[in-house]
Amino acid sequence: MRRLIVNADDFGLTPGVSEGILAAHRHGIVTSTTLLVNRPIERHLLDRLADTDLGVGLHINLTLGRALTGASSLTVEDGQFVREPYRVAERATPSAIEREIVAQIDAFERLLRRPPDHLDSHHHVGMLEPVRTVLLDTARAAHVPVRIQDRVARAAARSAGLRTPDHFFGASGPDAYWTLGRALRHLRDLPPGTSEFMTHPGYFDAALSYSRYGRQRETELIGLGSPTTRAAAWSLGIRLITFRDLG
Repeated sequence: MRRLIVNADDFGLTPGVSEGILAAHRHGIVTSTTLLVNRPIERHLLDRLADTDLGVGLHINLTLGRALTGASSLTVEDGQFVREPYRVAERATPSAIEREIVAQIDAFERLLRRPPDHLDSHHHVGMLEPVRTVLLDTARAAHVPVRIQDRVARAAARSAGLRTPDHFFGASGPDAYWTLGRALRHLRDLPPGTSEFMTHPGYFDAALSYSRYGRQRETELIGLGSPTTRAAAWSLGIRLITFRDLG
């Protein structure tokens, strides 16, 4: 059996990104999203998210905006996060990381009135030590699945009792990753087991103009939020699932 989680990162980044994720779920193959909880987000978007059957996890954010826990080794002036993931990993203490992750989980539960169904991280900071160890320990304590992006780390996580998909696909660079052609090819070549597609669909809006991955999101919205892609997954016998469905 081939099962697939299509996770759209960054719900709450901007109104256009959130609207795009909802559209990609409604018309295409997006089954899951992860929420940024330290960004201002309109209540109606959260209510609409709650009314869908999207899986919703926490997009742990240690690199964008203001920390929920105030000044610490994670932040620079005015409580703003250090922007670069590698600088975060170099300077942050495990205790500061843990406090912030716990605060973000608490904020998630206040916003959506339920716990996250998985954990992943913004700008891939969760791949770097000491963030990785703290993130995995937190996931283990909360009994929730995690995103793992490489084979060695996946084996280690599973040996520690964590749930995670068998395969991972996705990237964000200068060009849009999930074009319609690439999405269809990946569906056709999907390996047996459970895979995750990490994706970034969205509508480009003025609030996203700062981002190096801005207009690329509209290409991903076409590639992933298309009835063509949904029909391809159905015809190939791929079961679209969420992290909640991981055994």
